[in-house]
Amino acid sequence: MQERSLIRSEGNTLFPLVLSIVAAAATGVLWAYANPIQLVPGVIQWRIFAFLPPLVGILLGWRSGFICGYLGTVVWSLLAGTFIPAHSLIVDGIMVGLTGLIPGLLFDPSKTAVDRKALMKIAATCLIVGLLMVLAVSASLAYLGIFPFWWAVGYLGLSDIVPMLVGTPLLVIPALKILKSAHPSGFTRF
Repeated sequence: MQERSLIRSEGNTLFPLVLSIVAAAATGVLWAYANPIQLVPGVIQWRIFAFLPPLVGILLGWRSGFICGYLGTVVWSLLAGTFIPAHSLIVDGIMVGLTGLIPGLLFDPSKTAVDRKALMKIAATCLIVGLLMVLAVSASLAYLGIFPFWWAVGYLGLSDIVPMLVGTPLLVIPALKILKSAHPSGFTRF
């Protein structure tokens, strides 16, 4: 179950940069319109696509993962009508961006085989980064008087950590295959 990619360390970074911006827009739109369950209507919904920033970070690089998470959060909050400048641009945007940045820093498919052990490490990383993000975002929501801290921790944990924990390791190998067929000559992570 080993998978190597055609990701190179030198070359054109335009491909992953453009893909990360497209992924950010898709992430925001999917979070705003494709969330089947409103956990707390108008505040927290089950974001089944929360795996996108860490997946993009692993496949396209840590900068791409951060762009996907940060811009995805801003797009989502604007579309969902939940944009709060201090929260969305600073705490939520940065913390969700880190859910793409940290896995992208720790896992590079061009340097390490993506096998069962790597997938378990990816899941553990998503859990830890997800917990940090949930705690920071919950603290921000509580500080701004929007939602009580522990309720936010519970609901955001369900909303974001579960999809990241399951979806990211499950989709890394198929996504690598799709990237190989889309750009067979390889590309540079960004």
